[in-house]
Amino acid sequence: MIPQRETTFGGFEMGQHNLALLAEQSFERHGDRPVLYWEGQTFTSGALRDRTERLATGLAELGIEPGDRVVVMMANCPEVSICYTALWRAGAAITPAIFLLSADDLHHILEDSEARAIITTPEFLATVQTAAEGVDTCKFIISTGAEQEGVIPLASLEDAAPGSIVVRDDADLAALMYTGGTTGKAKGVMLSHENLWWAGKQSREASHVEGITRSLVPLPLSHSFGLIVTVVGFHAEEPGDAVLMTWFDPTGWLELTQEFKVHQAPMVPTMLQILLAMPLEDYDLSSLRYIVSGASPLSVDVVTEFERRVPSVHIRQGYGLTETSASMTVTRPDSRVLGSVGKANPGFDIRIVDEEGNDVPTGEEGEIICKSEAVMLGYWRAPEATAGSIKDGYFYTGDIGKLDEDGNVFILDRKKDLILRGGFNVFPRDVEDALVEHPAVAVAGVVGKPDPVKGEEVVAFVQLNPGAEATPEELIEFAKERLSKYKYPREVHIVESVPLTPVFKIDRKKLRTML
Repeated sequence: MIPQRETTFGGFEMGQHNLALLAEQSFERHGDRPVLYWEGQTFTSGALRDRTERLATGLAELGIEPGDRVVVMMANCPEVSICYTALWRAGAAITPAIFLLSADDLHHILEDSEARAIITTPEFLATVQTAAEGVDTCKFIISTGAEQEGVIPLASLEDAAPGSIVVRDDADLAALMYTGGTTGKAKGVMLSHENLWWAGKQSREASHVEGITRSLVPLPLSHSFGLIVTVVGFHAEEPGDAVLMTWFDPTGWLELTQEFKVHQAPMVPTMLQILLAMPLEDYDLSSLRYIVSGASPLSVDVVTEFERRVPSVHIRQGYGLTETSASMTVTRPDSRVLGSVGKANPGFDIRIVDEEGNDVPTGEEGEIICKSEAVMLGYWRAPEATAGSIKDGYFYTGDIGKLDEDGNVFILDRKKDLILRGGFNVFPRDVEDALVEHPAVAVAGVVGKPDPVKGEEVVAFVQLNPGAEATPEELIEFAKERLSKYKYPREVHIVESVPLTPVFKIDRKKLRTML
């Protein structure tokens, strides 16, 4: 049972950067008012707060304890934020999972995180149930609208009486965000209350413009970019509200911008590419002042063309990784250098270093490293990976970039082999492992190919077993059945031999010359 305590927050014996406390302070600062518009419905802060408080108690009474990890796998809806804040109130840590995940990918997250429960919606329930099979730690499957054996209706947990916030320290785990690495399997990034609180505060300080109070959010709230947008909102001194999209579609985005007279929107480059193919001039977008693009590099051509067609808009870029709480840099409202992702946010020390960790001269390229209160606690139960990524307090991003004399950051390339498709991470080994399951495949090598819409597209080169036969179309379908929707290769080339390095690793550099 959640301890019943006074809600005068000056007396809380907890870290003052607790995210549940931050959400409560936001409510007390702005009061009960309409704050969220979704699917034709309006939600007030008071109603959302009441549901959050009740759900927190219900989760605790169910058996969710402080420190437990709980996976939340939903498309965007009000319940996502309700669940996040309720779990923080109950002292648990959220483990967001994007709904595009395959059952195998989700199983890995459930098993690796030792999740105590998973919360979902009916359309993903079958995937969740398959993924949870054999995961002994996962005791509860919770779903909105659930009416079947073994599944707990989320609404039933909201019948509990409101309780107060469970005491947690600033350094306690708030979110376990899964991202990938060179091993191919997703790694858990441990983000504390302090990490996310600090990143949200500094991002707002760097990007805030007075009077810009209505946002349109097409980003998945399960992504680190979407999560930090939520935390930034908690820090707002000026009352604001948000229009939430279940999932991005260009016509819906344009209609909502026009209907709600939206001021700003966080987006990824793919979304802007898609919008440029739309009849933008047919919509009244004059209320739109800012678009902040993140998650992958944005073409200068896209910026100039979009701003030409929508003259009221100023496009800004931001840069961050899950390991830095999705925050590092942002283009300032009053200054911009095209091609740059902006300057370091307050409290972020960004350097460009060579292979030995020495600073390179201004304007020269090297690896981007960062020190900040927003840098992760480490990788979940992976001390070697953590030690390899955080040295002397600096996180080594694996991205290649440069700094100009004014401190503007430019991203040049990725040191790792990560493929960024439509803002989502695709790890070559995941795709390769799926392809080699086919009985005809001997070796598979996967790289990213530049794509004007998705940023990069997944391309596979396949070497068949002697005497075996398979077509590219057959292999694409085979991979499609085994991988998440955004991961499978859209292009497969059957080659005589996949190039290997002297130590028998896939030679991706050579593969890229074959594109």
